[in-house]
Formats: sequence, structure tokens, C-alpha cells
Amino acid sequence: MNPPIDISEQAGVRYLHFGSDWIQGAMRIRRPHALELAYTREMMAGLLLRDGLAADGGRWPRKVLIIGLGAASLARFVHHHLPQARIRVVEIAPAVVAAARQFFKLPAEDARFSIHLGCGAQYVLERDETWDYILVDGYDRNARAGALDTLPFHQALHARLSERGLMAANLFGRARGYKASLERIVDASGGRAVAFPSCDSGNVVAFAAAGEPIERSMDELRLRARQLKEETGLDLGPTVTRLEQSGTLPGAHLRL
Repeated sequence: MNPPIDISEQAGVRYLHFGSDWIQGAMRIRRPHALELAYTREMMAGLLLRDGLAADGGRWPRKVLIIGLGAASLARFVHHHLPQARIRVVEIAPAVVAAARQFFKLPAEDARFSIHLGCGAQYVLERDETWDYILVDGYDRNARAGALDTLPFHQALHARLSERGLMAANLFGRARGYKASLERIVDASGGRAVAFPSCDSGNVVAFAAAGEPIERSMDELRLRARQLKEETGLDLGPTVTRLEQSGTLPGAHLRL
């Protein structure tokens, strides 16, 4: 299961490759907790959709599942900027974990942060545990998602979402386009799914929700984006602008 691992650096950015020029992850060396690649920033757009403060006064999300480690970009960001969150990473390739530890400042495992070596699909299908935020970004060296792009996986994934649960999936490279993948996510979520307009890299990030309904106006999304930038440095302003310009939101409201 171990892909060939290559590391490159250019203009202060360290990149992860699986035996080709294809970029599997990146980290700006002087800003390791920032999200360097646009699609990774977009995968954190769930922070636009759910209020950070829960009804009982706790912060959202409290439990985060990350399927696919790569260069540990999402793991570093969540670990650093969402201190209330307990994080589990599932990664199938031990060599990827080793590279993340050596080159990409992977957080140390403790009571709050843990790594499970194994198949992400098998993990979700076999474990009856709920999560507030599930991030799916697992690919092989040929940009194939395999079992992570099947209806049974997404059905199990949806069943693992909490009452305020959200799932984000990177759909880039799947099946010569993303529409078939999105249809599986829509089916699994009972229609509570949306794909954001693709970013410059061509990645398309899809979101699916469970439990408490989501409704956000463009003004609310812009306000939350400004707050997130102030709090974490995460700039989701371009994401909100693309959503607005896409004309795909009925009544200029995002509903899930």
C-alpha cells in the first residue's frame, strides 16, 4: 500500500509527491499551520456553514475525522486553530505517515490527536462512531479514490455524522469528472449536498450535511469569512465570491 514518496521544495513551499510531478500536498515552511493549496482551504468551508458556538455553549466541531493524510495540511490546521476538536486521521500508507512526521510537522499523537493506519472506507463501515466534521481527501498515485468513491462508503459516512455533522470531500480527478461522485454523495445524504464551484486547480469540493438544517445568506457567508480570516488567517473570501458569481444558489441562500 506504500506509494513511492518524493519531496520537493520551491519558493519556500515543500511539496509531497507519490512518484510523479503530481502534487499530493504542500506546506509553506515558514507558515506550517496555514493551508497552502486552495482546495484544502475550501475543505474547511464547513466553518462558514455551521455556527462555531453550539447550543450548549461548546465549540463546533468537537470531533473531526480526516480520511487521507497527505502532507498533513488539514491535520495541522485543525490541530492548531480548533483546540476544542478531538482529531482522528485514517491513512492507509505507513510511508505517508512517516513522510508527514519527517517533512511536514505532523502533530504528535496524544489524547486529542491520533492516527489509525488502515483503509478509510473499512474504518467508516466497521466503526459505529459519530463525528461533527469528516474530511475526505484520499487518492492513490494515479488520482484514484477507489473505495472512497462508492455509494456504500458515502451511506456509511452519512450515518456517522452527528446532529450537527458535515462532510467535505475533494472530488478532483474522479471518474473523468466529478458529477457521478457528487450524485453518490447526494443519494447518500438524501439530497442534502452541494458542490462548490471549482477552484483554480480544478478541484471540486462537495459538502453534505446531517441533522440541524443549514441556511446562510451571502451576507452571512461574507461576514463569517471575515471573522475566520481574523481568527485563523483562513481566507475563504474567494470561495464566497465564486459561490455568489456562480448563480447556483436559489434566492442567494445556501441551504443544506
